Amino acid sequence: MVISTLTLFLIICLTCLLLYFRGNGKRGQLPPGPRPLPILGNMLDLDIKDMVKSLLTLREKFGSVFTIYMGSQPTVVLCGYKTVKKALVDQGEEFSGRGDMPVIFRFTQGDGIALSNGEKWKVLRRFAIQTLRNFGMGKRSIEERIQEEAKCLVKELEQTKGEPFDPTFLIGCSFSNVICSIVFGDRFDYKDEKFLTLVGLINDNFRLFNSPFAQEKENPQSYFHTDTIVMTTHNLFFAGTETVSTTLRFAILILMKYPEIEAKVHEEITRVIGSQRSPSFEDRAQTPYTEAVIHEIQRFIDIFSMGIPHAVTKDTHFQGFVLPKGTNIMPFLHSVHYDPTQFKNPQKFDPAHFLNEKGEFRRNDAFMPFSAGKRLCLGEALARMEMFVFFVTLLQRFTFRPTCPPEEIDVSPLLSGLGNVPRPYKVQVIPR
Repeated sequence: MVISTLTLFLIICLTCLLLYFRGNGKRGQLPPGPRPLPILGNMLDLDIKDMVKSLLTLREKFGSVFTIYMGSQPTVVLCGYKTVKKALVDQGEEFSGRGDMPVIFRFTQGDGIALSNGEKWKVLRRFAIQTLRNFGMGKRSIEERIQEEAKCLVKELEQTKGEPFDPTFLIGCSFSNVICSIVFGDRFDYKDEKFLTLVGLINDNFRLFNSPFAQEKENPQSYFHTDTIVMTTHNLFFAGTETVSTTLRFAILILMKYPEIEAKVHEEITRVIGSQRSPSFEDRAQTPYTEAVIHEIQRFIDIFSMGIPHAVTKDTHFQGFVLPKGTNIMPFLHSVHYDPTQFKNPQKFDPAHFLNEKGEFRRNDAFMPFSAGKRLCLGEALARMEMFVFFVTLLQRFTFRPTCPPEEIDVSPLLSGLGNVPRPYKVQVIPR
């Protein structure tokens, strides 16, 4: 028994060493990086509670392109605007694969738009885009639904009567209802039990991803079967609910910390839109400061700081290295949104990052909250419309007051993994 146990132990050790040196054999093609350990890879080099800080430290040592190992799996990290743009935009086709995300794959099994690859992804993306267009995406009818839902949220907030409350669930319900109105053709009451369960599950999923821890189905040539359609719908609900609702929650927190910025937004909205008319997406052209504030919120909160993993679709030459087909790619979006060559003072919340000398709104190509290139979020147009209409509607009607002095408000994320989750807070919503 002792001999067999020892033999098994030696076999395991030998296997680990073989995998280790085999993995190191590929490092001649991959960019440099910290030396990985057998089995663990570079896990000891990374602080899972603050991955951003760990990656920034490695960038200082290894440059804008480096390799880390998650176990035995190599991941190439891309840092800075120029590097990320060169990969996702200039070489978009080669970097259009979806990387391996075990925690999400266990749930999706590669179905739906977010995690699928190759021809399956292209077919599902075309299908989703066309379906959303048929449902009214990009048309006036969609904006009207958003405006109506924003009014419903206003009514719910009025019922708080200025008392402190946590806005998480109400905001989540509002954005979920927009997707419901598109996919199902109707909205739900905020007290509907099934609807509340759905919103709760979406919130739980986002926290999980960021914690340390038919006949058709029988046709192998078809991508349109129950599992795939259900998962595609889930992708739309998740992307259309959690990302924009989390952004708006961060927005309220930031405005409470910087009341002088909130006051400037109030002034511009009152001057351009007034207090009665529903804000329209077209109002952006006449509200440059408000538009700049919304963009700066999205840049500053850096909601998907590490980006959604990509993969190269073939052996790819990139900045002097050769990335074997299937290599995981991490577009480190934090390093883009906080790139000092693109933003004057990236560590500071400053709407001037998106304004020119005349006070006019100024675009910046380093603004990538929806990623870039072939894998650009297909719901970007909807999300931008939702964010503007909801944000302006709430600032048109209310002033947000914190329950503590503004200087004590912590706008750093509570959780930071795949994305950033805001710290829980309470707010007093005061009618204007």
